[in-house]
Amino acid sequence: MLLSIRKSVVPKKTYRWPLRLSALLSVMVTWLAMSSAVLAEQNLAGQNEEWPKGHYPLPDEGNVIGKAYTVTVKDDEDTLIDIARRHNLGYLEIVRANPDVSIWVPGVGTEVTIPERFILPNVERTGVVINIAELRLYYYPDVSNDESPRVETYPIGIGREGFDTPLGVTKTTMNIKNPAWYPPESVQREAEERGEKAPSVVPPGPDNPLGDHAIILGFDGYLIHGTNQPDGIGMRASRGCIRMLPADIESIFDRIPAGTQVNIINQPIKIGWDNGQPLVQAFPPLGEEDHTMTALSDAITRLEQRNADGVRFDYEQLSDLLASSNGLIESLNPKPEPSNKEEDDDINSVYEELALHAS
Repeated sequence: MLLSIRKSVVPKKTYRWPLRLSALLSVMVTWLAMSSAVLAEQNLAGQNEEWPKGHYPLPDEGNVIGKAYTVTVKDDEDTLIDIARRHNLGYLEIVRANPDVSIWVPGVGTEVTIPERFILPNVERTGVVINIAELRLYYYPDVSNDESPRVETYPIGIGREGFDTPLGVTKTTMNIKNPAWYPPESVQREAEERGEKAPSVVPPGPDNPLGDHAIILGFDGYLIHGTNQPDGIGMRASRGCIRMLPADIESIFDRIPAGTQVNIINQPIKIGWDNGQPLVQAFPPLGEEDHTMTALSDAITRLEQRNADGVRFDYEQLSDLLASSNGLIESLNPKPEPSNKEEDDDINSVYEELALHAS
């Protein structure tokens, strides 16, 4: 019996390890790249969530927060007001910092200074502090033990001449969302003088000058509220109330309970210290042509209180800074050595006399 033996034909296997390995490596590289991008975005988002625009950690030493910088105009439809709003600034802040730039047509390619560096007001850091001289609100939120103490700052509008925003310490009494506005007697009188009749009430909505949020203060008739005219932020434009951009007051509305302290101050001259360097930030005094002697004396007192080394400051430079009062932070230099042995000029003599009484 013949046995027919067939040789098994084994199909020749084609090995594709190099190709598969290449594909696998390609997938891994792509996955790693995407993961890195996602992580980077998450880290950036986390940083932005931790310190949004206008939020700063309180300095361990000194009293200066933020940083001034410049931006380049890229949209020919941008105005300085548009740029200010994106960078947490009010009207006068950005105009004073950019005196040679057109408000309405800054122009593509123009460098715009963003003065987002601030000296904290010289008062207790608690609750809400409003410095009407610089048209700015500071909020010191309560933090837990594992959180860094911080401050938030926002541009505001305040009372125009004849409707001054009151000064002093008070508290918040009530928060109202979608408030109705009851025109005060002054509004009704002005309407009558124009031959018109003011409404008895303006309901919530786009025509309501209080915006969508109002925080009532202990000062009778005064509020911190939003606005339906955001271009007035950073100016004296209200009837005494404190106006905020709608997004700004919305961000703090639920975090400021009734009973929060509100300190409304008028500090046109602020003295700061950063790494031992004395700094000056001056704003035009409200309703005055020049800074009062009280404000000058207070500023010099604060300078001398920190002047442990007995440095003689250049008070002529200080006089120039106060004359410009543009809101920008400037370093105060030591007094230069005189070129001769004659007496100092009148400016230094007056300021040094104030310093002598302050020390």
